[in-house]
Amino acid sequence: MSDAIQQFGLAPDAASVAIAWLQALKSERRLAAKTLEAYAHDIAQFGSFMVEHLGAAPDVNALADLTASDFRSFMAKRRSQGLESRSLARQMSAIRSFFRHAERSGDFKCAALGVVRAPKISHSVPRPLPEASARRVAAADVFEHDEPWVKARDAAVLTLLYACGLRISEALSLTVKQAQSNPLVVLGKGGKTRIVPVVSVAQDAIATYLKLCPLALAIHEPLFRGVKGGALSPRIIQLLMERMRGALNLPDSATPHALRHSFASHLLGNGADLRVIQDLLGHASLSSTQIYTEVNRTHLLEQYRKAFSR
Repeated sequence: MSDAIQQFGLAPDAASVAIAWLQALKSERRLAAKTLEAYAHDIAQFGSFMVEHLGAAPDVNALADLTASDFRSFMAKRRSQGLESRSLARQMSAIRSFFRHAERSGDFKCAALGVVRAPKISHSVPRPLPEASARRVAAADVFEHDEPWVKARDAAVLTLLYACGLRISEALSLTVKQAQSNPLVVLGKGGKTRIVPVVSVAQDAIATYLKLCPLALAIHEPLFRGVKGGALSPRIIQLLMERMRGALNLPDSATPHALRHSFASHLLGNGADLRVIQDLLGHASLSSTQIYTEVNRTHLLEQYRKAFSR
């Protein structure tokens, strides 16, 4: 238990509640290891602050007795350390999750947290590329000096991001065997899987890469490789996009993830159902997908007229 105290900055009884909370998140919500690490780090920062704020490592009674002012002091401290609203809101969400678990499990209840408002987050919408620009980027046929197999590799990766709406981590985690199946079974955030159809242009791009790749690719090994034979790093694709921004006069928002935004926005603009797009993107909540309606207000108005034709 001493390790838990050191990790979370909490008294033994409160630390055991934090450990049980993380275990519940892992088993019940199947959160990814990185997400669990981030949550543990959030509680550790909160605990460390409370040690200074209260003068001792807080136990369950001290956590139950916290006031709204105590939580606001924590947020003010994090603000002074340069934390932005979005990151602070995420950290407060982790803290609320911890306190909700403690209440459900009967360990302690803190009513004051319910009156603490989350930081306001400036509203932003995705910035997709125009269709012509997205297609040009996905082709990856901009730089003459690149080796043919490297150009084919880059085109296959970028095509999967745009034509299938994959995250860059999802595309680079594909094995040779997975990439040869249609539809794809994609492992997304939190270990959740989804089914994504592979359109012909993506199939062709993968086939061209496999044909030109000089490396021996075993079926259960990563599909995409670097020039030295190891698994392809996301940074290589990020740097490629930076080069393309200059070559094609694209905005700074043209990142690998912008191709996923473009996939969703262009589907919506061409009449795809929002629920279908949600499934293809792997969003747990429709609200995450609805943000694309703001990108294409014209489509939203058309759907409104259909629903309320009278």
